[in-house]
Amino acid sequence: MAERVVSNGAEDELEHALLEVRALIESTVAIHRDRNIREQRITAVDGYSAVLREAGNLIKGAQRSIDIVHARPLVAGDRLTGQERAERNLIYRAAETVAVRLLTSPTLVDEDFVREQLALERPVAIRVTRVPPLQALIVDGSAALVVAESAAGVRASKIRAPQVLHSLDTLFESVWRNSVPASERIVFGDRDRAALARQILGALRAGATDEVAARELTVSVRTYRRHVAEIMALLGASSRFQAGARAAELGLLPPAAPRRPTS
Repeated sequence: MAERVVSNGAEDELEHALLEVRALIESTVAIHRDRNIREQRITAVDGYSAVLREAGNLIKGAQRSIDIVHARPLVAGDRLTGQERAERNLIYRAAETVAVRLLTSPTLVDEDFVREQLALERPVAIRVTRVPPLQALIVDGSAALVVAESAAGVRASKIRAPQVLHSLDTLFESVWRNSVPASERIVFGDRDRAALARQILGALRAGATDEVAARELTVSVRTYRRHVAEIMALLGASSRFQAGARAAELGLLPPAAPRRPTS
């Protein structure tokens, strides 16, 4: 199985860059509020239905390229039931000549969609990496729709401000180069099995004993050890420590919580 490793440094750079983009969007609105409102360079989009409608219009009007970051923050009023299908179906509004790239997080990979695209003559290019909560749609480098967390909660903005679009384009290209093609990543199975694998990997990284980890997962120690052996084989790891480290490098685990200083 092919593997590409994303270094922790690249992931930290990504998270820092995303925070910078969010800050840039907010500061651009604050500093140039009147001009942006008048020229409609940055406009607020309120509610999940409105976000879907704006995304659909942008995708339908694309002429050359569509770049998507899919690492969902929740928008007020949205529902998870059927949401992924609704978002995925928007992609089919794009013209056949438009190149589509999708960057997503390991926990949000849609296996059915990945398999579907691999069978197409002009598939959506899908890559996977650890991405902080963000939804972004960049069309032809001239317009974007961004849904991101902020100090005031989750905000959605339609963007035509050149300086912000440039930052988004630069960020996307940088992350895309260092991400893992969906067809080359480690796959643990369906979502339930993948969630269990992440819990086990988290226990390995934390150094939990088999007895403690098995109790927390409500499985027998024997079953837990069997799962550990299967995960190590998939990761090509010769030790439990190596399995935890490699999983973190591949973006299969969130970053470890920082330790609190002891008094």
